[in-house]
Amino acid sequence: MLSRLQLTDIILIINGVSLAVQIFYYLWYYSAVGFKQIPKKKNTDIPVSVIICARNEENNLRQFLPQILTQDYPNYEVIVVNDASTDNTESLLKNYSDQYKHLKFTTITKDKRFTHSKKLAVLVGIKAAKNEWLLFTDADCKPVSDQWIRLMARNFTKKTSIVLGYGGFIPQKGLLNNFVRYESFFIAVQYLGFALRGRPYMGVGRNMAYRKPLYYEICKHNYFVKLASGDDDLLVNHLAGKNNTRVETDPRTKTLSTPPQSWRQWFLNKKRHITTARYYTKISKWLLGGEMFFRILFFLSVGFLFFLPVSWFIPAGAVIVRWIIMGIVFGYAEKRLAEKQLLLSSLIYDIFIPFIYFIIWLTNLSRTAKISW
Repeated sequence: MLSRLQLTDIILIINGVSLAVQIFYYLWYYSAVGFKQIPKKKNTDIPVSVIICARNEENNLRQFLPQILTQDYPNYEVIVVNDASTDNTESLLKNYSDQYKHLKFTTITKDKRFTHSKKLAVLVGIKAAKNEWLLFTDADCKPVSDQWIRLMARNFTKKTSIVLGYGGFIPQKGLLNNFVRYESFFIAVQYLGFALRGRPYMGVGRNMAYRKPLYYEICKHNYFVKLASGDDDLLVNHLAGKNNTRVETDPRTKTLSTPPQSWRQWFLNKKRHITTARYYTKISKWLLGGEMFFRILFFLSVGFLFFLPVSWFIPAGAVIVRWIIMGIVFGYAEKRLAEKQLLLSSLIYDIFIPFIYFIIWLTNLSRTAKISW
């Protein structure tokens, strides 16, 4: 049996190691978003196909599509795939296509014999695109400026195959909105930071671009075809690398999506997204899982130390040091990505999110993801 003193020493070591690992992640990977100097690129007029998939998105398309159709860019088309909508989406698209000649749309009719996920709509949109470079966003999403396409396209070099951008949520009142905005911001700091350090592992379909051949390449893998979602994640995870991926952090390229309106909606969306993680490369699993593991270990060890015979200054000091580093890193990242009012609340969410993710992961173990749009 371990004595109380021996147990205290073990917990202190665990606390110190986990804190050191956390500091490494913040100072190396996460700091890249706010501190790393990204070389300026030259503007270009390379042809771009913007692809949007929509199912019963009449209201969102009416509100957001004009902001995409009026981008300050000379050579682009917008392709909207109307996926078996039962509202007036098709009529709306017909009216817009008469007004904007660079808008194309196609409709997938509903078939009672089988159901399909968004993956089919994405494939239809890609096949309809006439350009090699594809830029993706969602029907419930809007770019914050008319420079979105221009600034994303300036990354389209001969060596580049993938460009990652930032997609946040529209600010609204309430705890749920504040939480989902922080959670999407933190994930962005992760995937953009990893990419800036040469280890891209994911992107978000509401703001990313890639060359058309990459989609057909990832389609060759059986696991990709079987998944109900996660096209953008797995394409980046398996085909992106240090030399073919670029990151765009100019705040004018940010896109904003309609946020979840209930905790249940957020929970179900997160459950679906997490199912993709099992197909990540081993290095991605180790890096992401390691960060989450040591974060949980850190907070658990802090909690134990308050009940062991050590000065409360030690666990409190560890938390304060971590929070100071986190605050500086996130503060600069918020400034670069033009996010506001997330820093203080992030100190609280940071404690609970690893445990929430763990619960979601457990709920996914016994269930197979259903086909959903």
